[in-house]
Amino acid sequence: MVLYNVTVGIDIDAEEEWLGWMKSKHIPAVMDTGMFIEYKIFKVLSQEEEQSVSYSIQYFAQTVDKVVEYLNNHAPKLVEEHRNRYKDKHVAFRTLLEEV
Repeated sequence: MVLYNVTVGIDIDAEEEWLGWMKSKHIPAVMDTGMFIEYKIFKVLSQEEEQSVSYSIQYFAQTVDKVVEYLNNHAPKLVEEHRNRYKDKHVAFRTLLEEV
């Protein structure tokens, strides 16, 4: 099992709209690629900045190859859409983990 984790820091003033959009549009679009078998979303509880809040969106895949295929063939469009929609209101970083 492989975990592709995307951690997003979103400005508090955009949080509610962003979370709704993630749940109704972005995450379903990622899952519709067929590269992942499950996802989970968590709110990060330890916050150092008061102007933003962080979320961890976790996508689970059977193999690294599925994640690579997602990154090469699907992610550029989806990432660009997110970037354009929340320009200057978010930061994101990605981590790939393998279950041991």
